[in-house]
Amino acid sequence: MPAKATASNPASRTIDRAEVSQFLDMMAVDRAAAPYTLRNYESALSHYAAFLTGRDETLLTAGADDVSAWLATLQEEGRKASTAALMSSAVRQFYGFAYAEGLRGDNPCASVARPKTQRPLPKYLTTEEMTNLIVVAAGDQSPKGKRLLAMVEILYAAGLRISELVTLRKAAVTAQSRSLIIKGKGGRERLVPLGQAAGESLSSYLSVRRKFLTKTMDEENPFLFPSRGAAGHISPERVGQLLKDLALKAGIAPNRISPHVLRHAFATHLVEGGADLRSVQTMLGHADISTTEIYTHTAQDRLEKLLTSAHPLAKSGVHNGREKNSRGKSKG
Repeated sequence: MPAKATASNPASRTIDRAEVSQFLDMMAVDRAAAPYTLRNYESALSHYAAFLTGRDETLLTAGADDVSAWLATLQEEGRKASTAALMSSAVRQFYGFAYAEGLRGDNPCASVARPKTQRPLPKYLTTEEMTNLIVVAAGDQSPKGKRLLAMVEILYAAGLRISELVTLRKAAVTAQSRSLIIKGKGGRERLVPLGQAAGESLSSYLSVRRKFLTKTMDEENPFLFPSRGAAGHISPERVGQLLKDLALKAGIAPNRISPHVLRHAFATHLVEGGADLRSVQTMLGHADISTTEIYTHTAQDRLEKLLTSAHPLAKSGVHNGREKNSRGKSKG
C-alpha cells in the first residue's frame, strides 16, 4: 500500500493522480463510459481527494471512516441527493478498481452505506391504454400512419430511448425484422428482440419508407426514419408531437404521453409479467442495475393496489363476517 501522504511526501499525490487516470481509462475502454460521465467521475474524485488532503490521507490510504466523513460533508454542503449519489458512485467504482488491480488490499466502501435517493416513480401507460394506442395507430394505413405505428411499436416493444429511435439505422434491422441492433449510451451495442406484431409493423413501414426519401436522398440515407432536415432523420420533437396527436385520438391526455413514457411502459409491463431484472436491464441498456430497480417499485405499488381491491381478505365485509361467525361459535 502506498505511503501515507504528508507535507514531506508529495509524491503520494502524484501516485493518486496516476491511478485516477488509469481508472478513467478503464471506464472509457472497458465500460464505454461517455465523456460526460468521465468528467463527472474525475470531478468527484478530485473533490474527494481534496477532502482527504485535510485528513493527511490519499485515495489509496483512506479508510471507511474517511469515506463516511466525506459523504457527511456532501450533505453539509447542501448537495442534491442525486448529485451525492453520483459522486459516491465514482468513489465506489474507483475503490472497486483499486482493489481488483491490487492497488489496495481492501475496499473501504464495502462497509459504508450508499447515500439515499428518492427517485420519482416513472410515468407509464397501462396495458389497456397501450393496446388502444396501437389499435388507433393501426387504423391509419397511409405511409405516415405506417411510420407512426412502426415507431410506437418499436418504442414499446424494444424500450428504446428517443435518441436511439431517431438515429436508428436501416442496417440495424435484422432479417425478417425480428430484432434490432441498438447503439446506446457510451457507444454500447445491444441486440433487442421484437415481437411478431412489432416486426410486422416494421416490415409494413419498410415497404413504404421510400415515400419519405427525396430524390437527392435516394437510398443513400442510412436512417430507418429519414427526414428532409439537416440531421437526415426525424427529430425527437416531431416524434413527441405525433405521439400526442395519436393520444388525443385514443382518448388519452396528451400530457401523459411521450417517447420515454412508452419506454417506461415497456419495462414496467415486463417486470409485472415476471421478467427477471437482469434481462430487463440488458434490453434497456442500463449500465447499472440500480437504475432498473425503479420498475420493481412501480410493479409492487400496482400489485398492492390490486391486492387491496381484489383479495377477499382485504374487504371489510369478509372480516366482519369472520368476526360474527367467531362470536357466534364462541356463544354456542
